[in-house]
Amino acid sequence: MDDILAKHRKEQRDLQSVITQKKKAASKKTRKGINEECTRLEQHLQSRQEEELAALNGNGKVQKERDIDSSSEAEAEDPPSNAPKDDPSVSETTEKVSSLNLSEELPTSSPTHPSQSSQTTPGTGTAGKKRNRQKDRLARRAAELADTQAQAEKEALEAPDLRSLERERMNRAFTDKGLVEKEVRADGHCLYASVADQLDLLGVGLRPSMAPKIAREGEGEAKAEPYRVVRKTAAKYIKEHENDFLAFLEEPVDEYVWKVGETGEWGGQLELLALAKAYGVSISVLDGNGQVHEVDGANQDEEKRIWLAYYRHGFGLGEHYNSLRKR
Repeated sequence: MDDILAKHRKEQRDLQSVITQKKKAASKKTRKGINEECTRLEQHLQSRQEEELAALNGNGKVQKERDIDSSSEAEAEDPPSNAPKDDPSVSETTEKVSSLNLSEELPTSSPTHPSQSSQTTPGTGTAGKKRNRQKDRLARRAAELADTQAQAEKEALEAPDLRSLERERMNRAFTDKGLVEKEVRADGHCLYASVADQLDLLGVGLRPSMAPKIAREGEGEAKAEPYRVVRKTAAKYIKEHENDFLAFLEEPVDEYVWKVGETGEWGGQLELLALAKAYGVSISVLDGNGQVHEVDGANQDEEKRIWLAYYRHGFGLGEHYNSLRKR
């Protein structure tokens, strides 16, 4: 029991830390969704922990008490065969005693037999003790939960504000490198929207120079949102060069390509590599620590370099990319 309670306290402490960080990172637009998510996480953890405690307690003690109750009732209904039989002398004495005028000897109220005050229904004492133990256990658990939550909140408040630290480092890096940030909408398309903005600045356009087939199909998508064209470009490049990507995929390539081209799935390192190769550009990604990660395409021309900002803590939905422009 001590082990599982310790485990529960750690889970509650970890969850409270996560919840506090989520709430601190939430914006006005995402606060409602973050609060609902935090409530669901707390309810799920509480429900699971209660099920674990119930499974640990089991029904063995209850069944044992029921067996004791049944045995006691059977003994009451069927007394032992060696019980003493009626004795004539006992009956005669009883008759003599009953002939006495007891009203003159005793108070009018009937005394309570000593055994009746202490007598309890078979099993009642055991059940009462069990209920008391369970009540005490629940009270201890509630107190421990309150202590755990308070400790987790304290630790979270004392933890560094990762969102503010990331923003501070980003702004310092922007100044050092002469960059200005253009924010794009924070959703699963942010990487592709940022790349589309950068390609437009370079005059590269959305039709890759290295893939004529993709270019021809891109003409038919000229009226589509720029990020959708960039998505399809990444998907087609991965499909046509799947041998270069298979080692990094955890699912069938066709399924992966479909997610990249047709859904709002977040993009990452593989998609950046595919876009760098497809468009013949180099991509510099500035992260929240001020470090720059390079993704080189087929063209090493410095003029064909695009810049992206990568955030891990600055936005409520998680990872996010923005477009970076030269001052």
